[in-house]
Amino acid sequence: MQKMSDADLMRLVMQKHRPALEELYDRYIKLVYSFALKSTKDEQQAKGIVQAVFTRLWTTEKGYDESKGQFVNWLLTITRNITVDHLRQEKRNQLVVPVEPKRWEQIAGHSADNPADIVSRKLVREQVEKAYRYLSPSQVELIRSLYWEGYSLSEIARMRNEPIGTIKSRLHQTLKVLRNHLVPEMEG
Repeated sequence: MQKMSDADLMRLVMQKHRPALEELYDRYIKLVYSFALKSTKDEQQAKGIVQAVFTRLWTTEKGYDESKGQFVNWLLTITRNITVDHLRQEKRNQLVVPVEPKRWEQIAGHSADNPADIVSRKLVREQVEKAYRYLSPSQVELIRSLYWEGYSLSEIARMRNEPIGTIKSRLHQTLKVLRNHLVPEMEG
């Protein structure tokens, strides 16, 4: 197996020949890991990306086409795409999701009978309602579509027939407005 080309090994991988995948893993583990580590700066995340890359090799239906370039470039493209997806997901998980005032009562963990929870929810709802006043109808609709209806930014752009850059810019401005009006109110 060690004398086989990357393309030959990938053809065997497409036929679910495990030793071929193991050989590709041995050849490229350091490259894939170092790329992922440099991008994430976290060893555990980099290991997860390595696993995802080689799982993708094992499960891909398209495979590698040697007429389109070198195997290593194809592999690094897969690694980059998986890393970008991972970083985007990580960023999404860290975003503060604005909650519509009417939905505060539906958040789990709040007891309807506890007076402190009732007062706390009421105060937070009032602050969110105040912050929403600073948003345009278009911004409110964007928040609703993105956070409550679950549409992606590209889906929202298609629905509104606007460039995705415009949607991203509007979201950035919207979150900035909410942050500016929620944080001082809640801290005070």
